[in-house]
Amino acid sequence: MILGIESTAHTLGMGIVHKGKVLSNIGDTYKPKNEGIIPRKAADHHAEKFAELLRANLHKAGVRMEDVDAIAYSEGPGLGACLKVGLVGAKYLALKYGKKMIGVNHPYAHIKIAEGISGVRNPLILYVSGGNTQLLIEKEGKFRVLGETLDMGVGNLFDAFGREIGMEYAHGAELAKLAEGGKYVPLPYVVKGMNLSFSGLLTHAAKEVNKGNKKDVAYSLFETSFAMLCEVTERALFLTRRKGVIVCGGVAQNKRLQGMLRSMCKEDGVKFGVAPDEFNRDNGAMIAYAGELIMKKGMRAPEKCGVDQDYRVDKLRLH
Repeated sequence: MILGIESTAHTLGMGIVHKGKVLSNIGDTYKPKNEGIIPRKAADHHAEKFAELLRANLHKAGVRMEDVDAIAYSEGPGLGACLKVGLVGAKYLALKYGKKMIGVNHPYAHIKIAEGISGVRNPLILYVSGGNTQLLIEKEGKFRVLGETLDMGVGNLFDAFGREIGMEYAHGAELAKLAEGGKYVPLPYVVKGMNLSFSGLLTHAAKEVNKGNKKDVAYSLFETSFAMLCEVTERALFLTRRKGVIVCGGVAQNKRLQGMLRSMCKEDGVKFGVAPDEFNRDNGAMIAYAGELIMKKGMRAPEKCGVDQDYRVDKLRLH
């Protein structure tokens, strides 16, 4: 039985997993108003909520800390101050209750819970979140990056645009609500092989707002960036000849993106997989799930655990 702790950015999430079954998955998100994520403020939020969320998850799962076999935590990548709250909390619990710890790469957790829930095996992976946008495959014991953003993650594109137009809570989900019913206006489309660039798209969209209404530009921002993601995904699909595609990460919750990818996969005769929203947003259950997968080879004493803000998924060795 694994307790998972997620604290890479704005969300402190905890979850308990036993033999692949999610027993609890409760978290709380820091929601800044009229600003982006301030790491120190987000870390303070996580510290304040830690004990409350631990009690809630133990109660939901119907277990005690003594029943937990190991504690998995987000090792990175992420915001340093936020990662350290999760690390310190995990160390405290491990030392108090005599448990070992498992450091989990955050993208790996997103990928593995999406694979497990969707049932799509050996897929091409589109990982889209605030800080990450990557095309990946798992091959010969490691993840290989086929393409990625050259500047900013697609989730950060939406958040930054939301702040640009003065949204109180600048987040992709809120921007998607604004975009409903909008009309398309041309925006830059920047694909370089299987890599993408979003910074020019953001700059142009911000200028377009001064010419027309926010709804149309927001709608066009989603349509253009998602078309870019579909193009590089299909190119990678033909290159790798994989029989399935999964999309994971926070932006994978967007139903328009899911629909575009699902249509693409249907046309190309391959399987499409996506996990339910609660497992695509940052959450503790995915950390626990991944921790269980690597438990036998990856457990460490608390004093040997740390964090890595730049812990890329292609640094992992899986065998």
